[in-house]
Amino acid sequence: MNTALKATAFAAGLAATFTAAYGIGHAVGPAPAQAHPAAHPGAHADHQVGGLQTAERGYTLSLDRPVVPAGGPTELSFRVLAPDGHPLTAYRPAHEKELHLIVANRDLTDFQHLHPVRAVDGTWTAPANIAAAGDYRVFADFTPAAETAPLTLGADLHAAGDHRPAALPRTGRTVTVDGYTLTLTGDLTPGRPGRLAFTVTEDGRPVTDLDPYLAAYGHLVALRAGDLGYLHVHPDGEPGDGTTAPGPEIDFTATAPSPGDYRLFLDFQHQGTVHTAAFTLTAETTPEPHQH
Repeated sequence: MNTALKATAFAAGLAATFTAAYGIGHAVGPAPAQAHPAAHPGAHADHQVGGLQTAERGYTLSLDRPVVPAGGPTELSFRVLAPDGHPLTAYRPAHEKELHLIVANRDLTDFQHLHPVRAVDGTWTAPANIAAAGDYRVFADFTPAAETAPLTLGADLHAAGDHRPAALPRTGRTVTVDGYTLTLTGDLTPGRPGRLAFTVTEDGRPVTDLDPYLAAYGHLVALRAGDLGYLHVHPDGEPGDGTTAPGPEIDFTATAPSPGDYRLFLDFQHQGTVHTAAFTLTAETTPEPHQH
């Protein structure tokens, strides 16, 4: 067995061990957000979490440099190894991209949605801004061409230097970013799908001309505080479908995999510029209605 195959087998075995020990599973994208809710809040809900494993279903996320300098721009380089140990070169595009790359620090105060470029040999590269020292998590969100179900794999990235952990930001339901005010309505409920709606205004006026961004009016990533479990959902509807308006409201359906705090990062584009608004939301188990 060659070195790459050995590494893949070891990573897959390690992932299987954690799955058996901790019940960690995976699902990502529109289907997990709306389909197969748990029968009771929190029951078997962790199958909706991605990014906790470096290897899954024989695929492995391999960072070329797991340690990078802090303090500014750097280049991330990585490969997705297929079950045969070779770099994956065939993907199913989703939202105009073969692979979406997310980088977040463990404090959940820094979030970057990157768009890497793939070389012919399967190596991906992306410029990133690692401003501060600390521990980061890199998430690769993709679907291999030979598969129908998407994958989200995660790997640790360390930025060397003096790091002082920060408390999880508390935002409330209204956030201002780059002159835009966003208001969140709806809740994350463990084990049950729920509606999240973000209303966008600028200078007190509703924004009704959002730009399509990666075939949508908004992209939402939720990361669970503590282990950075990853939930990636897409908005209800899409540009050009005849029913979805370009603002001021962007609607999503999402299911919290478990009770706890989550950081929600919303990307939206207006007048050619992409903006990111971050919210902290707590998912709480609520009693189910009594059946009569």
